[in-house]
Amino acid sequence: MVAWEDMACHECGCTEDTAQHTLAECPKWGEPREVLVAMLGQDLYLPAVVKAMAGSDRSWEAMVSFCELVMTHKEAAGRLREDDVESQPIRRRRIGRRRHAHERRLPP
Repeated sequence: MVAWEDMACHECGCTEDTAQHTLAECPKWGEPREVLVAMLGQDLYLPAVVKAMAGSDRSWEAMVSFCELVMTHKEAAGRLREDDVESQPIRRRRIGRRRHAHERRLPP
């Protein structure tokens, strides 16, 4: 099962980090998105993006550049998060049940 934190956008905290969120909504990608909008137009939903990409090499290249930028950043950030988790001390689980004061065995 995927944890909620794994589904959330690590850039802006949105509860669901989808391709559409990254492409059209996440504020982290506002500046590169402006370049993309200049090439593809304001409609950044999948059918319009595919149509624009299929329609011109310049639109295709603009989309490739956006995706490479985003994926490079997300992969690097993911590696940093993994390294941070791995550097934390391992919490060991106790084996057996906990003894209560009245159950302790005293020496004879």
